[in-house]
Amino acid sequence: MSLLDMLTQQIGGAAAQQMARQLGADQGATSKAIAGALPALVGALARNAASSNGAESLSRALTNDHDGSVLGDIGGFLNQAEQGPGEGILGHILGSRRDTVQAGSSGASGLDVETITKLLPMLAPLVMGALGQQQRKQGLDAGGLASMLNQEHERFESSTPGLVGNLLDADGDGSVTDDLARMGTSLLGKLLSGR
Repeated sequence: MSLLDMLTQQIGGAAAQQMARQLGADQGATSKAIAGALPALVGALARNAASSNGAESLSRALTNDHDGSVLGDIGGFLNQAEQGPGEGILGHILGSRRDTVQAGSSGASGLDVETITKLLPMLAPLVMGALGQQQRKQGLDAGGLASMLNQEHERFESSTPGLVGNLLDADGDGSVTDDLARMGTSLLGKLLSGR
């Protein structure tokens, strides 16, 4: 099972409903936003791990802080998400590209940017937890981690060529909304099937 498939399985159903409730948002729109944001976050991690220093840094962060235990009680984590590490993780993963990802997710899902700004810090620790879990299960070193993330990125890019790269590289002048909506379509069905 791929990392994205595992994440959609974990975050579908009750977790997506809880996120929607906490955000005061429509569940369908929240699920669309999740389905678009997950590949963007995984793509950003793949991009960061493409350099040996980035891969080593990510591997250390997973070893020290993200063992996957967050996935054992997602509901409990979401209740405390505002005090969680999400903002710091997003700073490392997205950096200056965060505004572009938020705007694209907003346009694709129909949720306003303020709501997306609250959703992404809920998702980031879950993505890191899933990645940390995979690192331990597969015994991945920094190179293996980078390779796995690259495979995830390539798998998504094959269905939506150039999209994640364009989204993460965008200087803010082109619209990624329609493409981001298409990018999340395959994940959205899996998220909603858990309802």
